[in-house]
Amino acid sequence: MKVAIIGGGASGLMAGGLLCQSGISVTIFDGNEKTGKKLYITGKGRCNVTNAGDRENYLEHVVNGKKFMFSAINKFDSKSAMEFFENLGCPLKVERGERVFPKSDKASDITKALMKNLNKANIRLNEKVLEVKPGFEVVTTKGSFAFDKVIVATGGKSYSFTGSTGDGYRFAKAFSVSMVPPRPALVPIRLKDNFIKDLQGLSLRNVTLKGDVEGKKYSFFGEMLFCQDGISGPIALTLSSFIGNAQSVKLTIDLKPALSEEELDSRLKRDFQEFYNKEISFIAKGLMPKSLAKVFLDICKIDKSKKVGQITREEKETMLKTLKNFPLNYGGLYPLESGIVTAGGIDLKEIDPRSMECKKVKGLYFIGEVLDIDCLTGGYNLQTAFSTAYSCATSIIEEVN
Repeated sequence: MKVAIIGGGASGLMAGGLLCQSGISVTIFDGNEKTGKKLYITGKGRCNVTNAGDRENYLEHVVNGKKFMFSAINKFDSKSAMEFFENLGCPLKVERGERVFPKSDKASDITKALMKNLNKANIRLNEKVLEVKPGFEVVTTKGSFAFDKVIVATGGKSYSFTGSTGDGYRFAKAFSVSMVPPRPALVPIRLKDNFIKDLQGLSLRNVTLKGDVEGKKYSFFGEMLFCQDGISGPIALTLSSFIGNAQSVKLTIDLKPALSEEELDSRLKRDFQEFYNKEISFIAKGLMPKSLAKVFLDICKIDKSKKVGQITREEKETMLKTLKNFPLNYGGLYPLESGIVTAGGIDLKEIDPRSMECKKVKGLYFIGEVLDIDCLTGGYNLQTAFSTAYSCATSIIEEVN
């Protein structure tokens, strides 16, 4: 049994290692100069390898492909993944939000662990696969090779500089396998507001970002960041996964989510009484960062030098409403290549969820990000890569044995 794996990323290395340890001949093709290139940059170079939450927690964080992943996550969950890496000599630690990292804080240690199982594999680097022909002839930049089975583990189209250039979609098309058009997920959100240039680099913590996406309402609490022409940070990236190709999107920030409108109203009344003779900008700066306070008062159409005692009831009401619903003018998502992951991909209806084998083409498998599965941040996307790889590899091993 000769198996070709196209792509030396998280899913490809996991599947290849399991197959190798079962005595199956494995060849991994990777167009990069080293394997695991995308792994090296995940988690800001620390590699958030999985999330220590249970299976239900994992499924709650799957945006697309929840039902499809039932079988795979039951075979190989986060507990299995953690044991797998620790048994390969890579100790792990659990941080805030149940995020799991290597104790060393080095993403390279995850790749090294995966490579330990691949000691018998034929790893062909700097060799791009050009075509997969019927009968599983793999044509590369360096030759043509025959295999019994092919596993496509090419990733999506995010971080294209790591080699994820959408080749897997091309291979699928050659075998008439249906696709869900790729779209960005976990990307920054562009804004049309002119004030963005004044807020660039400002980080807001403990706020709630709210989105009305074609009538569906979402809200996420945490940290966000104003960037050059939009917003980024955990809650902005999370919301982006639910926006997709939507055209009607309304965005607001609750700057004081810990306070109800009534509590915030009482706070403002106290401030207005205490600082009656101060400028209104003094109160605004006490409620938010200085750079945001100026923009806030501009949005409220209140002169920053106006005395607190001169503020009208209507102006105070506007301040209260804007604190709970600071408006942002949606301008689209950053491009697909900017995303942490790619939404869309191989249509899950085409794939057997128990084995990751293509229903139309026996012996052809798709695993990892090339599939139409995407999750929120926190280690869930890598867990998907490992779980789909495990299902694929164990299915092939059972067939051979």
